[in-house]
Amino acid sequence: MNQDILAVLEFWEREKGISRDVLLAAIQEALLSAAKRAVGPARELRVDIDQKTGDIRAFARLIVSEKVISKHDQISLFDARRIKADAQPGEELEVEVTPVGFGRIAAQYAKQALMTQIRRAEKALIFTEFRDRVGDIVSGTVRRFERSDVVVDLGKYEALLPNKERVPTEEYQVGERIRCYVKAVIEQGPHGPEIILSRADPRFVLKLFQLEVSEINDGTIEIKGIAREPGFRTKLAVYTRDEKVDPVGACVGLRGQRVKNIVRELNNEKVDIIRWDPQIKNFITNALAPAKLKSFEIDEANRRVKILVSEDQLSLAIGKRGQNARLTSKLTGWQVDIEPEVVVTKGFEEKVAEAVASLAAIPGISPEQADILVHHGLTRLEDLLQADLSDLTGIPQIGEQANAILEAARAEASRRTLQVGEAPVNG
Repeated sequence: MNQDILAVLEFWEREKGISRDVLLAAIQEALLSAAKRAVGPARELRVDIDQKTGDIRAFARLIVSEKVISKHDQISLFDARRIKADAQPGEELEVEVTPVGFGRIAAQYAKQALMTQIRRAEKALIFTEFRDRVGDIVSGTVRRFERSDVVVDLGKYEALLPNKERVPTEEYQVGERIRCYVKAVIEQGPHGPEIILSRADPRFVLKLFQLEVSEINDGTIEIKGIAREPGFRTKLAVYTRDEKVDPVGACVGLRGQRVKNIVRELNNEKVDIIRWDPQIKNFITNALAPAKLKSFEIDEANRRVKILVSEDQLSLAIGKRGQNARLTSKLTGWQVDIEPEVVVTKGFEEKVAEAVASLAAIPGISPEQADILVHHGLTRLEDLLQADLSDLTGIPQIGEQANAILEAARAEASRRTLQVGEAPVNG
């Protein structure tokens, strides 16, 4: 008798919802392996476990023989007739071959193999239950970390929040409760079916707005587009055909309460809600607000827009590290180039020329490259050192040259630092 196995059966059936028959089949497979070790290569060996008492017994189908040559395959006629009085030579007879102490040995072996078998059965239920929940938001508890991935306990099942689906500005603690977007349910992952979660996917923000803003959920307000840099900023374009409804105001909510709830869930990520417009000029103007734009050059064929702004509006329009302009391009689907308006005054031209000359003096940066950088708001060595590789590759005329330019800027900064350190000290 082994009440421990019965307790395991009851736990998994109750807590995980796995069929008792599936569990018994898994246990019997594990016990059969144990029996083969304990009994040996008996003919047609099988193991039976009593569902009520937990008693474990092993049986083999042996051939009745007057002379036993192989004890694993045969049983003597004398022993056979003690089990079945009319047994005849050549007849197959199922005989109990349970070794002494087999229940304890089998239970120990089964416990080691059982968890693997049980997890297979458990994961088979994951795909069935979660395949229709892709796109939902679920709540779970951070259970553990596997390298940079986070394992989240959803109750009956565990899900995976991969490193690439994490928000770079967020840190998670074991035991912390988090909400995530169900991005995918993989039927055949490396370890069987897997639930893949995300907090970085733009659709996570979309779903939060659907849950928070009833007008989006009922279709009164339509989300036309979204662009997101997780942890930093999201731009959301909204539209409605109902003239009585202000789509931006409805999403913001009374005293900003609706959007505050979403921002709190996103750990204070900035969220810009923008009125969508079919006219690209108006749409981009809304997306770059409150920056004041001077003029537009629209290239319909290549879906590019060149925008001129006054010098004092350039940093506001482009945003920190070009983020505002970059998100506007993603949101609208148009390449947005923002340049300062060239004011025909000697003073400004001299400043531009000085900035170009200063950058061109850096070994590895040509005058042509320096001119392009200056006209994209990178006027000093310090500006280049603070820029990301993606900021420079986003400039069409720079492209693949970006990495070489950044290396040249870093080398120049190191050279200047050494010169300062080697300067003589007076006194």
